[in-house]
Amino acid sequence: MNPSDFLLDLANGLSMNNDPHNQEPAMIKQKLVSCYKSNIAVKLESELQELTDHEHWFGDESDQDKNFERWSTTWWQEFCVLLRRGIKERRYESFSGLKVGQVLVIAFFCGILWWQCDDLQDQTGLLYFLTSFWGFNPLLTAISIFPKERKILEKERSSGMYRLSSYFISRTTNDLPMELFLPTIFILIVYWMAGLKPSAANFFATLFTLLLSVFVTQGLGFAIGAVVLDQTSATTLGSVLMLSFLLASGYFVQHVPHFIAWIKYLSIGQFTYKLLLLSQFEADDTYPCSRLGGVCKVGDFPAIKQMGLRGKATTVLGLVVMLVGYRLVAYIALMRIGVTKRY
Repeated sequence: MNPSDFLLDLANGLSMNNDPHNQEPAMIKQKLVSCYKSNIAVKLESELQELTDHEHWFGDESDQDKNFERWSTTWWQEFCVLLRRGIKERRYESFSGLKVGQVLVIAFFCGILWWQCDDLQDQTGLLYFLTSFWGFNPLLTAISIFPKERKILEKERSSGMYRLSSYFISRTTNDLPMELFLPTIFILIVYWMAGLKPSAANFFATLFTLLLSVFVTQGLGFAIGAVVLDQTSATTLGSVLMLSFLLASGYFVQHVPHFIAWIKYLSIGQFTYKLLLLSQFEADDTYPCSRLGGVCKVGDFPAIKQMGLRGKATTVLGLVVMLVGYRLVAYIALMRIGVTKRY
């Protein structure tokens, strides 16, 4: 018999042997009560009285005490441990030579195709390719994160191992170095090979736009993965959404029907493409053409006129709202997984 069963039987006055001299259960219970009163009753009552007096004078526990009882570590400790664990788990995936090689090959191939290009149509095509490539790449990477870790998150959160916020921030930060490194290397190669505007201001504006777009697209991937929690379904949904956003971005279709024109305000591609245009061109810039003395205004070019070359602050604000909004959706969706049982 295990000790817990023995103690329960003893408390109920049950004997485990057939000794005829055993006392009746009622007598055993009475003896246990007497022993309790004579040995520990006074001590327990005094301790309970001290706790009652403490609550009377100092009130209920402070929020800090409650948090201490619920969480044995601070938020920062949880974040650091989870961040280190995530880096160890994904270091070979995030910093894989295959991924770096893929980006380098595509970057050099783009540089060769658009080598020192001065044609406006070709330049806008390059900017749109940047929008498309760095729309899909981080999206598909981010989508798979939460579906892969669903079971681990359920188990660890149900046992109250850490706060959801510390897990979420650490998990979305793990891939940050690579998400910054790869687009930077890509644009360093393509920008100068393709012959875009050779000024530091234009270069850093293009780089900033690309990095901001990567973070927004990554947030969309987090949101889809957290809501769907099935990698196959999430990948399919993400591909459909991103293709829809790219089609509605204003490059392929310049005259979108009015009943569906609202979709451009949800399109990451539309905001990114417009910012990339603004990073390279101004409305009064000119380009060679066959009319009006051989030069025309860039702002009147059909592929650019529909987008417009104004409203930079509004466009940046739109991407920032998406960046925060998508991550907020992902966090709220994860709140339903493995709700802690420790209160």
